[in-house]
Amino acid sequence: MKALSVRQPWAWAIIYALKDIENRGWPIHYRGDILIHAAKTCTKKEYQVAREFCQGMGIVIPDLISLRRGQVIGIVTIVDCKFSQVASGWGLPGQYHWKLENPREITPIPYIGRLGIFEVPDDLVMEVAA
Repeated sequence: MKALSVRQPWAWAIIYALKDIENRGWPIHYRGDILIHAAKTCTKKEYQVAREFCQGMGIVIPDLISLRRGQVIGIVTIVDCKFSQVASGWGLPGQYHWKLENPREITPIPYIGRLGIFEVPDDLVMEVAA
């Protein structure tokens, strides 16, 4: 199954806080389900910036120490992708906004992430997503 690494706390926000836009510098033509992998790295500064952004959206995120990292944590459906110069909600200006729907938590799967879209063996996913 296709997967995307997302740094915390953004990965958490996609699965648990209804973050319905993923901001990327490149478009995606794929539509359908994709695994959300919580990247292993997250600096305190990155966390603080994300925390302030989320607070502005009325969302309180968990402490950095409690966020899962280096694991696949959920599944979401990519339904659209559009470039935007305008900020709106979760969307940042000058980015491709990947429109996300139907976030689902799964039993976490330890896995090494990669840049871009990558594949996770179906047999690993079927055990926890059923």
